[in-house]
Amino acid sequence: MAKKDGDRQRKRQDASLRGLLRVPGGERVDLAAYDAAATPGGPAGKAAGLAATAALAPRLADLQERLYAASTAGDRRRVLLVLQGMDTSGKGGTVKHVIGLFNPSGCRIRAFKAPTPEERSHPFLWRIMKALPGPGEIGIFDRSHYEDVLIARVRELVPRSQLDRRYDEINRFEASLADDGVTVVKVFLHISYEEQRSRLLERLDNPEKHWKFNTGDIEERRMWPAYQKAYALALERCTTDAAPWYLVPADRKWYRNWAISTLLLEHLEALGPTYPPGDFDVEESRRLLLAT
Repeated sequence: MAKKDGDRQRKRQDASLRGLLRVPGGERVDLAAYDAAATPGGPAGKAAGLAATAALAPRLADLQERLYAASTAGDRRRVLLVLQGMDTSGKGGTVKHVIGLFNPSGCRIRAFKAPTPEERSHPFLWRIMKALPGPGEIGIFDRSHYEDVLIARVRELVPRSQLDRRYDEINRFEASLADDGVTVVKVFLHISYEEQRSRLLERLDNPEKHWKFNTGDIEERRMWPAYQKAYALALERCTTDAAPWYLVPADRKWYRNWAISTLLLEHLEALGPTYPPGDFDVEESRRLLLAT
């Protein structure tokens, strides 16, 4: 884990990154105990991290192709990457730098904004179900159903009793996804208060990034403690065997990209997708083709 004292990191260097970054189930989560600038299990520095991330691309692309190929023979398995984090934590950057390692034709990306009037007229999971990846695909959610227990809690958009029931609804929903062949990879991008300020200032200082700045972000920063509590509760109550949370320190962009790429690689390798055998006579097809 990314504890400030670093002890656990040193003791578990040989562990899989999934084991290293997984949020423990059944324990209270204190986000202040995690160093957002840490690099648990990562390469030694930015240059090495960038090179290591690039080196993952061929294997990721190969596994993605195998996953998609398997779906043509009836394999229903697919992967869903859920990205959550405060503004500027790198959800969009992850989509650009990590998902860019895959073939875009096999990816389904959805950025969830404030719900539309139609979406508000349905149960909160309705719009999520409509955006799920199909068999053989890799789905990416930039924000997700967790907004309905994050901003909804901080802004008190629904009664607390209804809000508390949503954690159980989410757990049942994610368990049903796992039963249907969806590997859910939930990543919380943990950014520090100071680093967020720095990134927002970069947007103000660069006219070409003004389009990315929202004055509402200043108001949201005033509610930082409430958001940290809301995220901690979501991690505590919705880390399950079927869909655990992974906490990725996000102050260092190169580490964030390497870590998420590695998490996806480990999950895809665990699935072990293979190319399906042909359902035709290869030699006869060769003979007929050569005769044309």
